[in-house]
Amino acid sequence: MNREMQSRRWRPSRRALFLVLPGLVLLAGAGYFSWQHMFSNQKGQQAWSIAQVQKGNIENLVTATGTLQPRNYVDVGAQVSGQMQKIHVEVGTQVQQGELLAEIDPTLFVAKVDATRAQLRYQLAQLRDREAQLILAENHYRRQKNLLAEDATTEENVQNAEASLLSARAQIEMLRAQIDQTESTLRSDEASLNYAMIYAPMDGTVVSVSVRQGQTINASQQAPTILRIADLSTMTVQTQVSEADVSKLRMDMEAYFTTLGSQGRRWYGRLHRVEPTPTVENNVVLYNALFDVTNANRELLPQMTAQVFFVVSSARDALLVPVAALSMSSATNTNTAQRRERPAGAESGDRARMPGGESGERSRAAATASATSRATVQVVLADGTLEPREVEVGVSNRIQAQVLSGLVEGERVAVGVAQAGNSGAARTATAGSPLAAGGPGTGMPRVR
Repeated sequence: MNREMQSRRWRPSRRALFLVLPGLVLLAGAGYFSWQHMFSNQKGQQAWSIAQVQKGNIENLVTATGTLQPRNYVDVGAQVSGQMQKIHVEVGTQVQQGELLAEIDPTLFVAKVDATRAQLRYQLAQLRDREAQLILAENHYRRQKNLLAEDATTEENVQNAEASLLSARAQIEMLRAQIDQTESTLRSDEASLNYAMIYAPMDGTVVSVSVRQGQTINASQQAPTILRIADLSTMTVQTQVSEADVSKLRMDMEAYFTTLGSQGRRWYGRLHRVEPTPTVENNVVLYNALFDVTNANRELLPQMTAQVFFVVSSARDALLVPVAALSMSSATNTNTAQRRERPAGAESGDRARMPGGESGERSRAAATASATSRATVQVVLADGTLEPREVEVGVSNRIQAQVLSGLVEGERVAVGVAQAGNSGAARTATAGSPLAAGGPGTGMPRVR
């Protein structure tokens, strides 16, 4: 009896358990999904921040490293062999054109000059003797002819006198040729003697000295370099630009650079040459780009390392926003839209009007630099909600972008909404949720 009563009591409690269990499962599931939804909202809200539209300067740059070289320099060499007897300059010496720089021992050259001069004097003396012999031969020949007219001599004597005359004349011509040769040798020896004295070929600064006093110079194969003179008033910056960036360069574009010790000071110039032959280093193709810079104060020195910036495009006092605030998914290029609206033959006409060569390349580069595009930004309103707005974008780089229209200074934009746009929270923020501007759990204060 007691067992039956206990069994009856147990059965109702089991039924109640089966009734309550599904409700508990539903409550647990609802709690889990609510927690997940709140967590995803907080995660999406933390994916972006706020930036203010400000005025400033912006540059789109191509960066490269380079070295400084004097634009004008000359390697002064030795044209004769011998021992370096004296060096009159050192590195850093300012020299003028024609100034004596160094001396090679002239002993051998002086001896050669003296010997050649002595030989020339001997030949000149021989010439005078032969000229005297010629006068005698002419007189003898005239006498023999006169005697032959009077039948006082034989024909053979006349012929012998004539032969002597011709021989005397030939010997004089031979001596004169020898004298010319000796004079030429003398000039060569005197030039070698002068080459032993090395003079400055230009005004400038001695930037390197390659030999020491007492060193023997051998100029038999090629002229050895003694020193280098450079004009440091104008320096050339030689940079190496990667093949990915060289297409962005154009002649006469602005460029500037800084050096390690310049403390941020900039030197400006304009690109004047891009060498067509590249250099390959570790399978990287690099092109040399060169521009000149004035160095009036001699602050720039050869072989200095320069961090170079080529200005592809720039804007001053422009409205700027972070690039991360732009959504370019629906951006359209202004020039592309204009081309679509043109007749079919307009593009070919434009191509025909744009000449080839350097001027055509400049025109195409300028057209590319002036192209604008459109993008969408999320403007943060006073109540913290977001409002999508289309803007016109001008100059841009990896950090900032110029806004030509659509925003005013002081407005605030959401940064990173485009990156968070794949989540439901970001889509809610774009639709105008007040949580988009901050709130509990977002890690960002509410904008007021």
